[in-house]
Amino acid sequence: MSVELIILIVVITALIFDFTNGFHDAANAMATCVATGAFKPKMAVLLAAIMNLIGAFLSTNVAKTISGGIVDDQLITPQTVFAALVGAILWNLLTWLFGLPSSSSHAIFGALIGAVLVQAGLIGIHFSTVASKILLPALVAPVVAGVASYLGTKIAYKGKHNLPKESKKRYRNAQRVSSLLVALSHGTSDGQKTMGIITLVLVAGTLQLGGDQMPWWGQAPGTGPHWWVILSAGIAIALGTYSGGWRIMRTMGKGMAEIEPPQGFAAETAGMSCILASSHLGFGLSTTHIVSGAIMGTGLARTPEEVRWNTAKRMLIAWGLTLPAAALVGGLAAWVAHFGSWGFLVVLAVLVIGSVTIKIVSSKNHVSHENVNDSHEVTVLAKAAISSVTETIPNPLAPALPEEIADHPLAASPLRLTGLKPRPKPKVPKKKKTPPKSKKKKQRKAAQQKAAVAKAQEHEAAREKAAKAKAAKEKAAATRAAKAAKAKEVNDA
Repeated sequence: MSVELIILIVVITALIFDFTNGFHDAANAMATCVATGAFKPKMAVLLAAIMNLIGAFLSTNVAKTISGGIVDDQLITPQTVFAALVGAILWNLLTWLFGLPSSSSHAIFGALIGAVLVQAGLIGIHFSTVASKILLPALVAPVVAGVASYLGTKIAYKGKHNLPKESKKRYRNAQRVSSLLVALSHGTSDGQKTMGIITLVLVAGTLQLGGDQMPWWGQAPGTGPHWWVILSAGIAIALGTYSGGWRIMRTMGKGMAEIEPPQGFAAETAGMSCILASSHLGFGLSTTHIVSGAIMGTGLARTPEEVRWNTAKRMLIAWGLTLPAAALVGGLAAWVAHFGSWGFLVVLAVLVIGSVTIKIVSSKNHVSHENVNDSHEVTVLAKAAISSVTETIPNPLAPALPEEIADHPLAASPLRLTGLKPRPKPKVPKKKKTPPKSKKKKQRKAAQQKAAVAKAQEHEAAREKAAKAKAAKEKAAATRAAKAAKAKEVNDA
């Protein structure tokens, strides 16, 4: 295969990674405002896509960090970059399938480091830059965002557990602005990572071709990305964002804590500030880590008892596994890709087959803009597991179960080494309800009429008694008045 064809395939693969980065991280900007109702889901991802596109043009500091900061761009080849992209894409899709908001940034960093280690060895990695620009911010940034969000929530609620509707409405309107700023900052940060990857492969391809005349797409080491690289990366991440990472949005918006508009505004403001600051400093920071830390902080500030620690634990495990897992896949792909053209094609086939398989599995439990807020859990194989249990083949050697549990679906569990189909429950015909006899109807109706008449008589008797008492009172008053008048006449006489 020619170098130009390999570079073309790698650039397209990089834009596909950028697309997955968009829908994987769309939840970073819009999960909270969708959960609180500030935006409708489709409108949220449309606005986020536009802001991501604009943000991609605002800075290139992160792109320069990736293209020449963490690895030695003169020691790698386009095949190395391709292997890194394969590892990052597959990890992105796998975590998206399970609804885990892992870091797309760390996925590409880890895969790139693993691929370069296999191809060039330790001398190809700038470990000081990796520590200062990637590892240290990854530990510090979520804590900073969480603390800022915690304090912002405390200030918003002013010691109260709840706020009036008018206050929540104002915060919901403010969320519309803060969420757009988060999307803008996401474009300035994550949009540049693909620019850096494409720049890296163009530099590697230029060095591999050699010669005195540089091709139109060629690039010298240490230079920034071409204008068409910036444009294509911005469009790819915008399209990915518009497609909506609904599975991860469900986890981010509902899975960690139930949040209200003031909390959403606090989390978005804290996250946006951290992301913009890191982009300005050229840190290869994970926006997912920052926004997740901010949401945890706001949840702890108002309702710590409602924070779902199981989801947080799963996220932390995914975060910890991202760098080494992506590095392992990237390194393996790099080893295969350097066996010539057939190795390159094998890696490409693994990428296609893996992506299609994950897409098919995700369709079993589809999450979309219509049901994103229906639950806080993302299921993957629940329906398939139930169907497989009910369709197993009977085994006459299976041990018998008590009658009261023989009909339970777990009776056919593979743990019993049976593969049995549950014993069908015998159908018992329902007893028909006999209509009440007409005689009982008449008796009931007569009793009701008699009770009504008795009640009316009681009311009439009470009214008569009250009238007699009133008349007696008036007569007594008249008698007293007459006696008083007669006594007065006698005294006057």
